[in-house]
Amino acid sequence: MDGVVDQVSVYTPLIINAVKALIVLIVGWILAGFLSGLVKRRIVSHPKIDDTIGSFAASIVKWLVLLVTFIAVLNLFGIQATSLVAVLGAGTLAIGLALQGTLSDIAAGVMLIIFRPYKVGQFVDIGGTSGTVQDLNIFVTELVTPDNVQIIMPNGKAWGAIVTNYSAHSTRRLDLTFNIDYADDPDTAINLILDVAKADQRVHPDPEPWVRLVNLGDSSVDLGVRLWCNASDYWELKWHMLKAVKESFDKNGVSIPYPHSVEIQKAG
Repeated sequence: MDGVVDQVSVYTPLIINAVKALIVLIVGWILAGFLSGLVKRRIVSHPKIDDTIGSFAASIVKWLVLLVTFIAVLNLFGIQATSLVAVLGAGTLAIGLALQGTLSDIAAGVMLIIFRPYKVGQFVDIGGTSGTVQDLNIFVTELVTPDNVQIIMPNGKAWGAIVTNYSAHSTRRLDLTFNIDYADDPDTAINLILDVAKADQRVHPDPEPWVRLVNLGDSSVDLGVRLWCNASDYWELKWHMLKAVKESFDKNGVSIPYPHSVEIQKAG
């Protein structure tokens, strides 16, 4: 009986500490989420600070609170922070090698925040991966593709890649090519395209719409079109122009040819 009592007395402090540690972990996790959300909301609500900094700052706050929580849990089991630092110092090389990817992502995240190649809400292409930036934290950049697929990219990969930012400027140039038959009058087709472009209020008058004969193809005369518009109107304007010009060509007898060849018979 005394042996059972001794075992209970030995394990009771450990069980109590385990329960305390669980409570501290739960409270720390909830507090980390609350404080990071509070920081993000405060920064985002400020008109002079963009959302990207809010996400990054919220991420830092979350991980700092979790780190403090982790140290508090260790203290419950008698592991002092100074002892932990000493152990980490002894194993710095091994830890550095093991976490070099993570440390690289953190450093890259800081660089992305400083130099701002992209911001939350912008549509970008990062090393061949396209999507709208949903979040940028200390470890990763989160993209969402046009078909609503989530892409998580480590910051180290993003910082070392070529970034094409389609939303960096408020205006964009829309380039189109229309093909007409050799039997059709190019000037007529050019005027029809210009009429469609000038009738659309999304097309900027300055720089003015540009239409030129740019190539004599094997089966068609190619007309190049350059229009300027707001970046937000780019795709809708493109789809409208393709449809509207096709309808105008059909109405006015301008043909859009298909690839074909003409056989030449030799005399004799």
